[in-house]
Amino acid sequence: MCDIDAVSIVAAVTRAARNALALTPLGSGVGAPEPIPSDVLHVEPHLTLRRYHHAAPADAPAVLLVPPLAAPASCFDLRPGQSVVEFLGSTGRAPYLVDYGPVGYADRRMGLEDWIDRILPESVLRTSAERGGEPVDLVCWSLGGTLALLTAAAHPELPIRSVTAVGSPLDYGRMLGVPQLRLLAAPTGGQLTSAAIRAAGGVPAPLTRLSYRLSAWDRELTRPFFVASNLANTEALAKMQTIDRFLADMAGYPGRFMDQVWRRFVLAGDLESGVLRLGARRIALADVTAAVLLIGGPRDAITAAGAVRSGLRTLTGARSVRYETAPGSHLGILTGPDASATTWSHLDGFLAEQVAVPGGVVPVG
Repeated sequence: MCDIDAVSIVAAVTRAARNALALTPLGSGVGAPEPIPSDVLHVEPHLTLRRYHHAAPADAPAVLLVPPLAAPASCFDLRPGQSVVEFLGSTGRAPYLVDYGPVGYADRRMGLEDWIDRILPESVLRTSAERGGEPVDLVCWSLGGTLALLTAAAHPELPIRSVTAVGSPLDYGRMLGVPQLRLLAAPTGGQLTSAAIRAAGGVPAPLTRLSYRLSAWDRELTRPFFVASNLANTEALAKMQTIDRFLADMAGYPGRFMDQVWRRFVLAGDLESGVLRLGARRIALADVTAAVLLIGGPRDAITAAGAVRSGLRTLTGARSVRYETAPGSHLGILTGPDASATTWSHLDGFLAEQVAVPGGVVPVG
């Protein structure tokens, strides 16, 4: 027994030393990324459409993954066991992804219309064409879900069977700090912030990364203790480094896009009323006819659960609208340790129901 304990101790010390070295600037990291292979089907500015390799049958329903801006598209495929792509493939579905690529100062003139009228419609149409014209299920995270729903509302002719929006804000009035921001911006009508956004050409990537880290301040604060207490736990450190890599890859927001979000979503509260106003144009969430699954996180510090749940009030034309909750942080509700038993389980049941709908379209009313 003593010999066995001694061997275990030596193994643990060796593993801890190896992990400690891997975490230094000289090391290669703990747990190298293992992305699921994919094929590029189409490329144009800020639209790379990928089809993931999977073992699903040839007639498997297509699921298009829609990320938010700023966050890397790897949010759907962080690592084995934390991969929405892996889950979809294992449940007999064909996963696709639209990747916007890096966004910088040169993209400052891009706005909401670029996503609503070009990037997402083109991605849906090409995915559908790849599957013989069959309707497509959209699975979205964060602002990606908001954009997907606005796209479905603006273009009811698109072959969209359903939209799943995980942690997607549909009522900025319920977002942390927004009521206070509205009060502070009232004297100038928000013009000072708009001017700053335009001058900077948007929100630069370093500020995006800092904001995300601040939203998980407790993780950052306890990080040294976590590392020290898990030096011999390679799996725990690999998960930590996966999140570190994810944060390091975060991009920025284009200036015009961010100014529109500030003026229309934050200040004017367009999503709360259910109608986005872009000049003379009106896009009503009530015009979404696809089935919708909304998933909010009660512990989500970025998108309050109430901001997601508000879709039950505004998506009045949808074939069906369901709201579920899941534990974890903003990213955690999508790919965290409890996601498979909560978010992915809700998604699996919801998507199975949609396939049973002939043609993917049911007249409303």
